[in-house]
Amino acid sequence: MVTAIAGLRGPGSFGTDFRPTNYRESYLLLEPNGSAPFTALLSMAQGEATDDSQFNVFRDELPDRVVKVNNTGGYNATATTITIDQDSESAFLVAGSLLCNPATGEVMRVTSDTAQNGTSIAVARNLGTAAAAHTIADNQELFVVGYAAEDGADVGTPISFDPTVTSNFTQIFRTSFSVTGTLQATYRRTGDAEDEYAMKALKLHMQEIERAFFFGQKHTENTGLNNERRYTGGILNSITNVIDGATFSTPGQMTEDEFDSLLINTVFAFGGTEKIAFVGPKCAAHLQRFGKARWQPTVVDGAYGVNITRYNTTSGSLMVALHPQFRQMPTMSEAMVIIDMTQVKYRYLQGRDTQLLRDRQSPGRDAVQHEYLSDCGLELLTDKTHTFIKGWATTA
Repeated sequence: MVTAIAGLRGPGSFGTDFRPTNYRESYLLLEPNGSAPFTALLSMAQGEATDDSQFNVFRDELPDRVVKVNNTGGYNATATTITIDQDSESAFLVAGSLLCNPATGEVMRVTSDTAQNGTSIAVARNLGTAAAAHTIADNQELFVVGYAAEDGADVGTPISFDPTVTSNFTQIFRTSFSVTGTLQATYRRTGDAEDEYAMKALKLHMQEIERAFFFGQKHTENTGLNNERRYTGGILNSITNVIDGATFSTPGQMTEDEFDSLLINTVFAFGGTEKIAFVGPKCAAHLQRFGKARWQPTVVDGAYGVNITRYNTTSGSLMVALHPQFRQMPTMSEAMVIIDMTQVKYRYLQGRDTQLLRDRQSPGRDAVQHEYLSDCGLELLTDKTHTFIKGWATTA
């Protein structure tokens, strides 16, 4: 029985009816669990062509409608003007909005749209309760808990918000290989040299794309020849949920309780309840240690050819894959990159997905030279649904 994964098409495996349409898919059909498992899984998602080397992503999400008090001495129970940190969230605090102070349980009503200036709120205090104990501390977060209108009131102040726009580039990846005329004519017990070199070059080509999709930095530069060189931004330079082991209560060490809290409050706080974690060898060992006694990790059969272990937690399903390239990078041994596959997409310039271009040699050369070329990039539909954990050296 095969297993489907959220965000990926197909029955859960590279079946016999899977027909690759380009060299990228041909490679992944041959070696899905090779050095590029992320790209392998992206190939089973719905990739999309772009007609421009720069592609835009529109991100739209509901505001938190949470503001933070900014007054060193705090406020007593009768203060009706509250200074807050400069925050665009204040634009949603219109007259009639109700705010709650979770530290005391006090509910207050915003009495003026002046909150939209971003620095202060006019409020009516202590709704339905005695005022005595309801002080407000500095740095206290207040959040909207509703809206209350009076009988016969006019329509309230309208509020709205627009999506934000981010972009990324397709990057031109080129990997060439060459075979001399003499080598072509030489009998080799290991097989045809051109076929061997072609396969090795394709593996290197896919490895480079994989690394760029993790570590690439979005950038563009002019080469001085009226041409641009573009770099696609990788996931690690785009997501905002970054957990650094240096900030743990014991630097580098995360306990089971801390990991549980991380799953609840960060990893599965946004997006789907099924995510894929690409991990280094140390993180894989940590998860096995936690999982043996608690989650009963299970191997996911037929998961698109990629070796995946499922950890069913109370927060969501964590699908873990040991990334072979993370073994080669010392800092990634202690890292975990958790990805919501429904929120990432493989983008390629129209007509320039991975292809083998033959006979690129100069006319007088006694050799053939071919190259693989991909003009592609990574699209992150959202960033909060993904998490990067680094520096997880030990457990307790």
